[in-house]
Amino acid sequence: MPRRTPRNALDRLRTPSRFPGFLKNASVCVLIAGLLSPLTQAAVAAEPTAAANDYCGGQCSDILPPGQNGNATLAQVLLNQAFGTQPEHADDQLGPYANLAKGYSTLTNATINTFFNDASFGVPADQVASTLKPANRSDVTIVRDKKTGVPHITGTTRYGTEFGAGYAAAQDRLWLMDVFRHVGRGQLTAFAGGAPSNQGLEQQFWRNAPYTEADLQAQIDNAIATNGARGQQALDDAKAYLDGINSYIDASDSGRYFPGEYVLTGHKDSITNAGTIDHFKITDLVALGSVIGALFGSGGGGEVNNAISLLAAQEKYGVTEGTKVWESFRERNDAEAVLTVHNGESFPYATRPDNPQGEALPDPGSVVEEPLVYDRTGSAATSTATTASSSAAKTALTSAKRGMSNALVVSGKSTASGHPVAVFGPQTGYFAPQLLLLQEIQGPGISARGASFAGLSMYVELGRGQDYSWSATTSGQDIIDTYAVELCQDDYHYVYRGTCTAMDKVERQNAWKPTTADGTAAGSYTMRVWRTKYGPVAYRATVGGKKVAYTTLRSSYLHEADSIIGFQMLNDPDYVKSPQTFQSAVQHINYTFNWFYADSQHTAYYNSGDNPVRANGVDAEFPVWAQPAYEWRGWNPTTNTADYTPASAHPNSIDQDYYISWNNKQAKDYTTASWGDGSVHRGNLLEDRVKKLVAAGGVTRASLTKAMADAATVDLRAEDVLPDLLKVVGSSTVTDSTAAAAVSKLQTWLSAGGKRTETTAGSKKYADADAIRILDAWWPLLVKSEFEPGLGTDLYTAFTNNLPVDEAPSAGHGPTGSHAGSSFQYGWWSYVDKDIRSVLGESVQGPLGRKYCGGGTLSACRDILISTLKEAAGKTAAQVYPGDDQCSAGDQWCADSIVQRTLGGIKHGKISWQNRPTFQQVVEFTSHR
Repeated sequence: MPRRTPRNALDRLRTPSRFPGFLKNASVCVLIAGLLSPLTQAAVAAEPTAAANDYCGGQCSDILPPGQNGNATLAQVLLNQAFGTQPEHADDQLGPYANLAKGYSTLTNATINTFFNDASFGVPADQVASTLKPANRSDVTIVRDKKTGVPHITGTTRYGTEFGAGYAAAQDRLWLMDVFRHVGRGQLTAFAGGAPSNQGLEQQFWRNAPYTEADLQAQIDNAIATNGARGQQALDDAKAYLDGINSYIDASDSGRYFPGEYVLTGHKDSITNAGTIDHFKITDLVALGSVIGALFGSGGGGEVNNAISLLAAQEKYGVTEGTKVWESFRERNDAEAVLTVHNGESFPYATRPDNPQGEALPDPGSVVEEPLVYDRTGSAATSTATTASSSAAKTALTSAKRGMSNALVVSGKSTASGHPVAVFGPQTGYFAPQLLLLQEIQGPGISARGASFAGLSMYVELGRGQDYSWSATTSGQDIIDTYAVELCQDDYHYVYRGTCTAMDKVERQNAWKPTTADGTAAGSYTMRVWRTKYGPVAYRATVGGKKVAYTTLRSSYLHEADSIIGFQMLNDPDYVKSPQTFQSAVQHINYTFNWFYADSQHTAYYNSGDNPVRANGVDAEFPVWAQPAYEWRGWNPTTNTADYTPASAHPNSIDQDYYISWNNKQAKDYTTASWGDGSVHRGNLLEDRVKKLVAAGGVTRASLTKAMADAATVDLRAEDVLPDLLKVVGSSTVTDSTAAAAVSKLQTWLSAGGKRTETTAGSKKYADADAIRILDAWWPLLVKSEFEPGLGTDLYTAFTNNLPVDEAPSAGHGPTGSHAGSSFQYGWWSYVDKDIRSVLGESVQGPLGRKYCGGGTLSACRDILISTLKEAAGKTAAQVYPGDDQCSAGDQWCADSIVQRTLGGIKHGKISWQNRPTFQQVVEFTSHR
């Protein structure tokens, strides 16, 4: 199957691919020479920053590739495109990050910072690269260190501190911030160009958050009004932060050192400096927040697809048996699933009701996706553009939300020092510049270092405080429900609590023309969303012959700004002083995340999100009627607020022996919205390694980092499913020479650890390359041959719409696409594992509804596996890895490789595959306040 390069909508952002041709113009060479010396920013004499109450004892480290500097002038962009020249600190964290893949086996505590940065507070005097008083303010200083160029912001007033944070963010990510405020408003094409990828990106996000300017402002007003003094402080901080951003815009504009992308997209003139860079305003922060929340913190949806596959199962097997089969594939509460809270404590949420009420399942074949784009003209009407729209809609409506991120946290009871050790971070993808930025902020009521999303960095969002550190992984519990609103009068009126009510029409009209950066021909379209009290319309169908619109209601809808309070608390050293106060802080974050904490004495975990209290009998898996009896309890449609489950009902824990998370199931009876939490999950790769370390005792920063890095290079299918597949194949002698040779290669690879690593660092050739190629080719073939005959084509297809078959590093048919690093989050490995073990006669807790491989007989199953294995072994590397815009056909290493997707004009080299967080911390605090 051909691979699609993009891993998600962000990867599809159009970048200046036409630069090489542009550079052939001789006048541009003259222009470069003239631009090499733009006016520089005023700086003061270098001075060190003091380590402010740092209790980590030099044992806190972090890394964030490719580099801190995400801004580049026009001259720097052009030189990079022509000669590969990198601006200072644009890629200096990429090498150390990449080197861990082959270097972790000999890692010691003393060599950790060969692969990470020292994340201690402050900058030693001999490591100060520059010191800046932004806008000549006396109340804030930005010091950047020599090694990485990370800003260390120190303020004597709260306003000055936040002003400095805004100024530093704009220094490092102004173009990226501008891009994403336009993405959040559904206006990217008019700003950055009409490439089909840009069209898909704005469509994906605006479909889920179709806000007007008034909606954005209302979110701010609400967050302030409902949070007392902290709400007012957040507003003051945001205003100061914006003042800092806008001060940099003015300075860089007059000094002509603003990002070169503004020239290349037609917003500024390179000769006269005509044109403007719009100031940021407070609603821009909410627009940015809506993008980040939709990407990483909004679990749920998919109820219509669930209904379609349930109906297909019932059609195949009958209602009773079909429901049983459907539930076995859904794995809502699988007994073999790896858990983050593993002490047996139960946290029931979104469980299956005994007697479901209010279900509104569609009539078979009646579901039609709601159109988003109308009135296409020019390049918006091409087949490539409409394909991008289809992909964006699929991504926006699926329950297989982007997960990523992992965490390994070990209690001091099992460490060599007696202090907890944590290795954790968010897996946010690989971009140039990176979505996140590093910073240290020290000022009144703020003391933290770590990562923040560009444009939202008034606080550190993931990082460390004076004597504690915290991080998060995406949790994915269901906070999105689908309602069937009965239509009345016409297709744009619906019955709301007994009254025929008009839907609210919200539109965006976008038009574009060619620029140097994006030569896409002129075009335009209108995006149109119909909103109801129950959320935006996503589908239309009939239910029992009645015409309905299916809407999606998200608990964080109209509340993207609310989480700012939780982040403010995490940065406040006077608030977070213990695991309990940490848990209290993250309870104020309404995004669906797993939060982890470590200080010198304790560890903690908490699952955040506004989990709505559903009406009795409502099954969160399926659409329900839009009627008062089935609404969220306490729901106020005007503010979209409701009753939420109490903090004690969210999975939480303090001082468990260890915690692992890789977007796996949180706790017993706690249902996540996406499918695939079964017997084999990538969380098992961490669980098995950390559990072994804890049993042996004496865990160190190095040993826990090695466990993470080892899991990051392993093929999940090889480690946890291949042994049983080979057991079936080997149940009698393999006489076919082709199959026997393939089995031998797979067994050799398995004995070597089942890793996807280079022969030597930099070789760009895999050890056990043939075995890896065989498994990559075999997996989709064996899954189809194992399950489709028993399920039937219709049900098999419906189930693959609920859960993709595979997500290998090179796969282009999973939700993360290719060159993305993150792999093995979604796939049928649990189904294959359970089915094969059942055929082998082994004990299976929570088996599938029936046996599928070979109809349940070992010999027939073996025949299927050998037949598909032979077919896979015969596929060439060029067939398995067909090539794309990054790699030639047959280049296996390149197909897996991680690409820093360009969101601006600077490009970076590929690195070898690793399945690990993008920003990552390694921490062990030695003392406590």
